[in-house]
Amino acid sequence: MSKKNNDQNQVPEETKEETPEEVTEASQEKQESSQEEALQQALREQEDKYLRLLAEYDNYRKRSQKEKENAWTTARADTIKELLPVYDNLERALKQETADEAYAKGVQMTMTQLKTVLEKLGITEIEALGQPFDPTLHNAVMHIEDENFGENTVAEVFQAGFRLGDKVVRFAMVKVAN
Repeated sequence: MSKKNNDQNQVPEETKEETPEEVTEASQEKQESSQEEALQQALREQEDKYLRLLAEYDNYRKRSQKEKENAWTTARADTIKELLPVYDNLERALKQETADEAYAKGVQMTMTQLKTVLEKLGITEIEALGQPFDPTLHNAVMHIEDENFGENTVAEVFQAGFRLGDKVVRFAMVKVAN
């Protein structure tokens, strides 16, 4: 029984009851903390959207620049393709015998001027005669057996080929030996 009396004699510890003000402050802190977390999350999402938009715009700008350069190169190549028959005709005219020296000189001057214009535009003639046959530059229209030439060597050029930088505007039409 003494034990019971001791338990009864002990005064229970006071339980700390929170006042309504403390409860309100704690709930406000929790609410502020959750709002802050929500704002931080929203900020991260907005930063991510911004970075993605920035990267997308940068890619768009680079792609547009490349397309613009390709359009310019293609337009030049197409224009030059239309002028190449004139080049071919002048080349044929130079190979013909003529008694009129002034006429021959005029054709030669015209051809020289056309070559200069092509060079200014970045058009270069594809070297073919005596070169090894390259299907990326040459179009073989004939094949001959000739011991004077090496294997797969261009023996004759029927039509000159041209390129604009790395792009082939017209393949060289050639005769290949062996």
